[in-house]
Amino acid sequence: MKRRRTGGAGRRTAQQYDPLGAMGSRPLAVVLGAGGVVWASLVSLLDRDVVGAPTLSALTVLLLAASAVVVVSASSPFRAPFARWAFVAHVALLALATVTAAAAQWGPDRSLVNDFMVLLSAIGIVAVAPYRPWTDLVVGGVALAAVNAGTGGTVAFVHPAGVPVPVAAFLAAAPTLVLTTASAVFAHTFAGLAERVQIRAGSYSVERAERDGITSSVQQDRSTILARDVAPFFAELRTRATLTDADRARARDIADGIRQVMVAEADRTWLEYAVRIAGDAAATVVDPLGLAAAMDADQRTVVRTFVRALLAADTVDPAGVRVRVAPPDPASTSATHPVTMTFEVAVADSDVGIHRTFDPYFAVLRVTFPDLDVAVRPSSLTLRFSYDQH
Repeated sequence: MKRRRTGGAGRRTAQQYDPLGAMGSRPLAVVLGAGGVVWASLVSLLDRDVVGAPTLSALTVLLLAASAVVVVSASSPFRAPFARWAFVAHVALLALATVTAAAAQWGPDRSLVNDFMVLLSAIGIVAVAPYRPWTDLVVGGVALAAVNAGTGGTVAFVHPAGVPVPVAAFLAAAPTLVLTTASAVFAHTFAGLAERVQIRAGSYSVERAERDGITSSVQQDRSTILARDVAPFFAELRTRATLTDADRARARDIADGIRQVMVAEADRTWLEYAVRIAGDAAATVVDPLGLAAAMDADQRTVVRTFVRALLAADTVDPAGVRVRVAPPDPASTSATHPVTMTFEVAVADSDVGIHRTFDPYFAVLRVTFPDLDVAVRPSSLTLRFSYDQH
């Protein structure tokens, strides 16, 4: 099976390898963003070195708030993965806030508490560590450190406070450099370990689980035929001295039934087996061309996990589950010819209840299929996404 490659440890993120873990760390990003805004507001109002410019102080707080909004919005599991433009905007807003904060309190720097942007810039990199690759973290962190060094050095040069300018510049940049290094090491190490684990899982566990599942389903179907048709027929024949034309006709019918089951087994895709194993035959899979087979191991694992969770939910009746796999659009100009998969599910629950039950699975699906479209309504759930043929 050909595996899909979306980049190595230098390109993929902790969110892409572990979307549920990133989802769990999102409240920390929210707290850090809100805490930074509150801290900047309190310092600007209550602990100023100089009278300065209140308007610029207010602008600094607004820039920090905008940066927090960008992170909170972009880190949502329904917008995964965290976009590069959001990271660039986040870093740019922090850099502008650093400049306006220095300009707002232009004068001798008598208290380190006033220099909140020195720490908030560093914390800003930590907040996005699970969402961007280590290379982006390094570039963004170094850029913010340079801005901090420039503003800190400029203030020390224009308003000497007994500290050499190079030392003042270094002290202003140091927190960002230290936390950027820690964030980059985390992102790189996590991605490297996850990549190795994923390769092993894809080459062994996933394929073995699929093979075992198919084998189990085939054995179950054949056991059902033997117990329902073949065994009673043979038991009945043992009580007779002669065979009749009716017995021969019945034997042919049983043989035809077995043959039809074997043909159906040969044509059945992994998706149909997954649905049968997870729920029962009441769920409908429409895939006449067998295009589910075009998924790679990672994609199959995610979809299979969602199918199991879906059919195991108390609020979902398997008879109300319909999965359609549509061939590529003939008018599409894409060289990869993406296939579209749609889940239409009747759920005996409210839209809030549906989100509460399936949000973690939506997060994983969103990372695996970036174009995932989720429509949640009371008693109804529809998912649609596409994938390339491999």
